[in-house]
Amino acid sequence: MTDSQNNNLEPLDVLAGYASGIFPMGDGQGIIKWYEANPRGIISIEKGIKGLHVPRSLKQVINKNIFKIKIDSAFENVIRNCADRESTWINDVIVSLYTELHKLGYAHSVEAWKSGKLVGGLYGVALKGAFFGESMFHNESGASKSAVVKLYEVLLKNDYKLFDIQMITPVFEILGAVQISKNEYLKRLETAMSVERNFIF
Repeated sequence: MTDSQNNNLEPLDVLAGYASGIFPMGDGQGIIKWYEANPRGIISIEKGIKGLHVPRSLKQVINKNIFKIKIDSAFENVIRNCADRESTWINDVIVSLYTELHKLGYAHSVEAWKSGKLVGGLYGVALKGAFFGESMFHNESGASKSAVVKLYEVLLKNDYKLFDIQMITPVFEILGAVQISKNEYLKRLETAMSVERNFIF
C-alpha cells in the first residue's frame, strides 16, 4: 500500500481520487493521506461470475426479517458509529467530507435497524459505474452483513460494474471477496468510469 498526503481536500477531490484508483484515510491529528492498495479487494458483480457469498446462517437472519434495512436514512449516524472504535482512520475531516458527499448524492449508507434502533450498517461512495465501500459497524450479530447483502442487491439491480472494498477483511472473505492486481483493478475501474449508473433502491 502506498500513500501521499493532502490536507486541503474538498469533496470533489475525493471523487477524483476514487476515479484514479486511490482513496483517503485520516489520522488522529486531522491529517488525510491518499492510499493505493495492491492487491485490491473487490466483490464481483459481473453477470455469470460468482460474486457475493451468503452463508446459510446469514440467509436465516435475512429470511427471519430480524433487521429492517434502510438506505440513506441516517448517514452521519452510520459514519460516526463506524468511527467509534479504539483505532480508526475516520477522523472529523473524513466525517465532514463524506457527509458533504452524501448531501451531494454520492455517499450512501445502508443501515440495519431493530426495534427502531440503528444496530449496524455501512457507507461508501457511488460514482458512475462503481461503488467504493468504506467502512461498516455492527452492534448485533448479522446486522452489517445484512446491510452488505442489501447493497449488493442494489448494485446488481442497477448494473454497476465495480464493487470495490479496498482491502479484504475476514468478514468480506467469508462473503466472497477476492483480490485482484493493481493493473486488473485499474482496467475494471476504467470500465466503471465509462458508464453512468444511478444508485436507485
